[in-house]
Amino acid sequence: MPTYDYHCPENGREVEVFHAMSVQIATWGELCDLASIDVGQTARESPVQRQIGTGFAMTRNQVSCSGQKCCGSKGCGSS
Repeated sequence: MPTYDYHCPENGREVEVFHAMSVQIATWGELCDLASIDVGQTARESPVQRQIGTGFAMTRNQVSCSGQKCCGSKGCGSS
């Protein structure tokens, strides 16, 4: 599956996730659910913007969020 970078103007964060090309991510809450990260103080309804990227394909055990190596559904920084 290809990776996609998303930017949230509300909090200034960028999150990298992988998903099928047919998936459309529109809000911070949807992005956080997919990346298995906490929404923090940002409203779940806050819009996100998909950034132009390389479309690098990753395996499920290589999920990366905000440049950190992640462990799938455990979230960033987990071991």
